[in-house]
Amino acid sequence: MAGPKRLYDGFLPGQVVIDAYGNGGFRFGDMSHRGSILALPSGMLAWDAVSIADFTEAAFERVFSEAASIETLLIGTGLAIAPIGDALRWRFRDLRIGVDVMQTGAAARTYNILLAERRAVAAALLAVE
Repeated sequence: MAGPKRLYDGFLPGQVVIDAYGNGGFRFGDMSHRGSILALPSGMLAWDAVSIADFTEAAFERVFSEAASIETLLIGTGLAIAPIGDALRWRFRDLRIGVDVMQTGAAARTYNILLAERRAVAAALLAVE
């Protein structure tokens, strides 16, 4: 029996439910990915961020580029909740993107609920072990 497909190119078009998280990665769309992800209206992408120290404007550039399609961004900060910087908060506010910061597990579950409600949601999720 074959194992789950691997997300080789770091991109899966379209929004899909996150089936599982933990062990350093995520499962979604019959695929698995080790590392952090961005779940955007355009698709699921590998994300280089590994900790909140990586939360720079450059790290969120793909989110900014899709701002017109995003009403709410869920940010999963790992196992503990950590604030994002004021500069990032203001940038999201200027783009009219509401931001909710929470643990990665809570963010993944909330993303699935809002996606099922057909809301304009995106998520930036740090991988957890």
